[in-house]
Amino acid sequence: MRRRLRELFEEIRTIPVYRYTALVVAAVLVAGLVVLVRTALQEDRSCAAGVARPEGSDECVGVSTSAFDFGQRRLADTIRAVARENSRLKTGTYVSVALYEPYTATDTDTLNDVLHELQGAYLAQYAANHDDNGETPYIRLVLANPGATGTHWEQAVDRIVSMTTSSDRLRAVTGIGTSTDNNKKAVAELTRLGVPVVGSSITADDLANGQQGKDPYPGLARVSPTNTDEARALASFAKVTADRALLVYDKPGDPYTKTLQQAFTTLLKGSPYGSWPFTPPADRSQEGSTPNTFRQITDLVCDTDAKLDTVFFAGRHTQLRQFINALGRRGCQSRKFTVLTGDEGSYLTGDSQLDASALQHGVSVRYTALAHPDAWLKNAPATGGSAQDSQELDKLLAASKTAPVGPIGTVALADGQSIIAYDAMQLAVHGVREATPAQRKIPPLSDVGLQWPQVKGSLRVSGASGWICLDVHGNPYDKAVPIVELTPKGAARFVKLAWPEGRPPSKECLPPA
Repeated sequence: MRRRLRELFEEIRTIPVYRYTALVVAAVLVAGLVVLVRTALQEDRSCAAGVARPEGSDECVGVSTSAFDFGQRRLADTIRAVARENSRLKTGTYVSVALYEPYTATDTDTLNDVLHELQGAYLAQYAANHDDNGETPYIRLVLANPGATGTHWEQAVDRIVSMTTSSDRLRAVTGIGTSTDNNKKAVAELTRLGVPVVGSSITADDLANGQQGKDPYPGLARVSPTNTDEARALASFAKVTADRALLVYDKPGDPYTKTLQQAFTTLLKGSPYGSWPFTPPADRSQEGSTPNTFRQITDLVCDTDAKLDTVFFAGRHTQLRQFINALGRRGCQSRKFTVLTGDEGSYLTGDSQLDASALQHGVSVRYTALAHPDAWLKNAPATGGSAQDSQELDKLLAASKTAPVGPIGTVALADGQSIIAYDAMQLAVHGVREATPAQRKIPPLSDVGLQWPQVKGSLRVSGASGWICLDVHGNPYDKAVPIVELTPKGAARFVKLAWPEGRPPSKECLPPA
């Protein structure tokens, strides 16, 4: 063996230089060809500009700057309208605002929510860009998708942050439609990196600043009240005593349900019945086995004293619907019950699995909506909002059926999502423009989030959902809370405006210290 190796070495040593060089070149070419073949065989995971499928996922996540509709036909009309509006803007005259939503969601309720928030944000963008006063900078709307359940929030956040220093000039993020753990992580990272965020329908107390005097999300503003403020408004409306009510709640809960549970627990201090838990699937849009739990809880409700007539429910909409269906089939049909809950109740109007007959047999459902189209039409208070502010959105909706504003598809306002997203974008635009120095076209990123403490008094945002007057932590002060009731046919009927402070704000709308 050793002898053969020596012979091979001698053969190589005697190869002329030109032949040796040719062998080396051939080896390099072969190696290069291998690399090219491997590259060619790799799957192209891009979906559109700024959007790609992460390894191991078929979802297109990132930030879309084109007319890409994420494979959702129901979103296509509105996204095309956004793309048309973006295309008319000249480079150097605009900033980008990202609408952060789960565009690749698969359940119908969430997709309807996304569509409505997209429509509301677009209408606010259009209004801002076509304002008669010609205010600038103009607003370019881009779509940030963290995935159906927010799993890919890191990729979306990374892309957003990179756009703040590019020609995109991204200056704010709005949306963040639900109070989930993944959205909480995304908001924490965005604000840590200095990106201002305007939450639309997030209501969880722990996804807000000002709790225990701390501001964990610097640069976060919200247009929806916290769960605590919604519960206070509900209490001022319902006037329920603790001995007539009990609480059914999600255990272990998520940011929304946990803080709603805490708010309701405070209201029910002294109740002789305590609180009754249920455990839903980790993905709360799934049915799971909770219908069995609710059947048992309903039996226990019937075992209570006859004067008990109210159930506070701290849970997501799928479980809320299951509980209402179970309560409709209760053994004690002679007793009447009212279910009081948070803004997740707004999803029930489009839920085909809701047993509407329950609402015809002694079960009433009332919830705190984020907004409602009828809230300011009749007997509106003198402060806190106005019919005129609400009608501005109505005019845009009428115009959105045809060009140049639309078409953007069918718009439904009853769930309040389009209204609240419209107001969130209005607040983002306000922050961007107030932060723009005189004689300059584009505001510094760091200055946009500094505007929120000044949004009050004459500098408030007059939203379609009511006045937006922010406290020093970026939370809306004494924001109007519509109380809405499900009708026996499963529709939403506006009942009355309620207020966290028990009454509308003063005309000055200045939050106390």
